[in-house]
Amino acid sequence: MLSRRDFLHRFFLYTLSLYAGGSALSACSPRETPPPIIPTSTMPPSPTATNTLSPTGVPYGAPPPTAAATTTLTRVPPSPTPFQPYLSVAHGPSPSAITRAAIDTLGGIGRFVKKGDDVIIKPNICNASLKPELASTTNPEVVATLVTLCLDAGAKRVRVMDQPFSGTAVEAYKTSGIRDAVERAGGQMEIMSDMKYVTTSFPQGRDIKSWKVYEDILKADVLINVPVAKTHDLAKLTLAMKGLMGVIPNANRSAFHNSIDQRIADLNTVVHPTLNVVDAVRVVVRNGPTNWNPANVVVANTVIASHDVVAADAYAAKTLFQRQPQEIGYIRLGGEMGIGKYDLQNMVIKEVSV
Repeated sequence: MLSRRDFLHRFFLYTLSLYAGGSALSACSPRETPPPIIPTSTMPPSPTATNTLSPTGVPYGAPPPTAAATTTLTRVPPSPTPFQPYLSVAHGPSPSAITRAAIDTLGGIGRFVKKGDDVIIKPNICNASLKPELASTTNPEVVATLVTLCLDAGAKRVRVMDQPFSGTAVEAYKTSGIRDAVERAGGQMEIMSDMKYVTTSFPQGRDIKSWKVYEDILKADVLINVPVAKTHDLAKLTLAMKGLMGVIPNANRSAFHNSIDQRIADLNTVVHPTLNVVDAVRVVVRNGPTNWNPANVVVANTVIASHDVVAADAYAAKTLFQRQPQEIGYIRLGGEMGIGKYDLQNMVIKEVSV
């Protein structure tokens, strides 16, 4: 029989062994590891955007956006067949008749517009102050005739748009006479929304690698570029290549004038009009692009058309302004960069009078 002392001693040892075993089992049991706690002081602060825009239209201080993949028009400008001229020129007193003649000479509107196409016509409607007689904006009859031709070819819809740098689009569309002419022809005048400009990659750009461009222009089945021919104090001439500046936001237009010739050429590597129609019914030969003096306007009664934006500009520069194409920086660069051709001696050009 155990003494009281031996009993207490053994009981103490037994209790100790149970405690030790329980601790060991507890140590071997699975245990969830709590997620690490990241101190808030190490989290990067959110950038604060300001109202000051960088040249690409992104606020300074904001994170740089990822440039959208370059989107080109569904249908590339079609090259002529061996029986079609590379460039056509029509002369005559009727803006509508010479527009039709220039397109017919190229092979007809069906070469460019197919049934069901979504067509955008982009004229020059740069200001809300000047009547069409002063030739600061594209001739309304030329634009309306193109609307009619596209609809006759089966276009699903024909929208006409531009972004004026002076005055509102509503005022400019009315003052230019283009709104009334387009609506009578069955087309739609559309105001370009600030929400539709998208940052777009310029893979072939030399001076700029991305810029904001109007998304609908990039996604249309057909884009018809219809500038009015006039002089420009910085670029020397405003023609088809420069006219595409209307597809970038007004907020970025002043920045675009830095290295303007190269940037115009860069823009033309991304925006490819299906057809270019240069309105030379009336031509501003001095003090363009905004002209207030009728004495600066020459009535040329001419329309120039080509799938090649560089060729159209080269012909206009040489025949309307007596300037060699190479003298106009963006035309020369357009040829060097493979956007189009300015060697007029080596292309088929057909002139007609109506």
